[in-house]
Amino acid sequence: MFTLSTLLLLFSALLAVICYACLYFIKPNTQSLPPGPPALPFFGNLLSLHPDLHTYFAALAQTHGPIYKLRLGSKLAIVITSSAVAREVLKDHDTVFANRDVPAAARVATYGGVDIAWTPYGAEWRMLRKVCTAKMLSNTTLDSVYDLRRNEMRKTVSYLYGQAGSAVNVGEQVFLTVMNVITSMMWGTVVEGAERETLGAEFRELVAETTQLLGKPNLSDFFPWLARFDLQGVEKEMQVLVSRFDGIFERMIGERVKVDEEEEEEEENGKRKERKDFLQFLLDLKDSESGDSKTPFTLTHVKALLMDMVTGGTDTSSNAIEFAIAEVMHNPEIMKRVQEELEVVVGKDNIVEESHIRKLIYLQAVMKETLRLHPVLPLLVPHCPSQTTTVGGYTIPKGSRVFINVWAIHRDPSIWEKPLEFDPTRFLDAKWDFTGNDFHYFPFGSGRRICAGIGMAERTVLYFLATLLHLFDWTIPQGEKLDSSEKFGIVLKKKTPLVIIPTPRLSNPELYNSI
Repeated sequence: MFTLSTLLLLFSALLAVICYACLYFIKPNTQSLPPGPPALPFFGNLLSLHPDLHTYFAALAQTHGPIYKLRLGSKLAIVITSSAVAREVLKDHDTVFANRDVPAAARVATYGGVDIAWTPYGAEWRMLRKVCTAKMLSNTTLDSVYDLRRNEMRKTVSYLYGQAGSAVNVGEQVFLTVMNVITSMMWGTVVEGAERETLGAEFRELVAETTQLLGKPNLSDFFPWLARFDLQGVEKEMQVLVSRFDGIFERMIGERVKVDEEEEEEEENGKRKERKDFLQFLLDLKDSESGDSKTPFTLTHVKALLMDMVTGGTDTSSNAIEFAIAEVMHNPEIMKRVQEELEVVVGKDNIVEESHIRKLIYLQAVMKETLRLHPVLPLLVPHCPSQTTTVGGYTIPKGSRVFINVWAIHRDPSIWEKPLEFDPTRFLDAKWDFTGNDFHYFPFGSGRRICAGIGMAERTVLYFLATLLHLFDWTIPQGEKLDSSEKFGIVLKKKTPLVIIPTPRLSNPELYNSI
């Protein structure tokens, strides 16, 4: 809620710019802009926005077509709900649309927008992309930290075994496990025991608050000339959160440097411990002399990429897993087929290993179908053209904010047969993948700004799903109802938490040990 002083300040600011606003909206339209709903002076379409933007945008497309405009304050937004038009943006004009219109909260959260998600397209972004895809998130690096992922998954299995017969909030447990997996991969064994649990709880709180702020409508984004006032205090709140993140990163980096210094003598004797985690890799890269001098890799980049890992890799994977389990439980025949495949590939006397995943063809189809119905980023990360461009026969001005409604495209009845049904068999055809080359299905985006963490996301979701569905049967508490309804946000979530009861499937209790 706004305070009285804030409202007065806002009112004064509005009066100061009202003349500009009127001129802005009454001037002749000399460009062939896309159609769109009528807009109010100054506010545009802001006051009519619905909280569930993905469904609201899809409904507007039924009236205004596959590409239309919205006035969000002084910002022009372009919404695309057609695979053909999405192809023009993400392939035909990929370079032009490879930039971002960075929200004020995101700029603060990413150390001035120097992470891989928000950095402008150019030399610095290419350097960061190379660090992520060719090094940090490469198959070789991910293979090297498999034991870290496995250990955290085993801890969760042991916990669930102890909760057999009792209702468990699966989303909460999966989030905790994914968080521990990611932090374990980031700095390995620097954090142990009770400190790990304390740090995990702190990260969960920080990620939840950060995600909420990133998705909060902010006047500074709709009226950039008001940004200096931070009328809603969004930037101030984000700065507090970032300072807490930064304190953790600084502590982890400091402890790693201290340990490395203490082990220098052991290195001379050839006994120094080899560390396999992202923090060590990033620090080695920062200190190396082989970096590109034009785009040096700095400590700020290190912390920005760690921030990406924490905030970008937790909610996305845990929510996808939660949706997948809910959909499979809602379809008993699909659950039966998944578990039969697991018994054949893994066996009743064995636990799931990541080496099994490539043989679990039907489970892979379950993940793909989950991301078709419930893409983790329903509107992707908005694009921003670096120059005025023609798309779909309309003019898209430089600096517009372009939303691509992948949620709507994935449910387009002209593309998908029975699009609202959960049917993994549609993905048994090998033509469907996550590369973004087919604009009927691109849950991780496409083009130059396609998600850099696809490999890790695929491993995490499939490994967790396989383990949870192989080792446990799941039932709904008596009197409860299972549903897969959604709550919109930057990351799509289940509207109601998935609270279900685990029952061990396999007879050997040793399979449920944490070691």
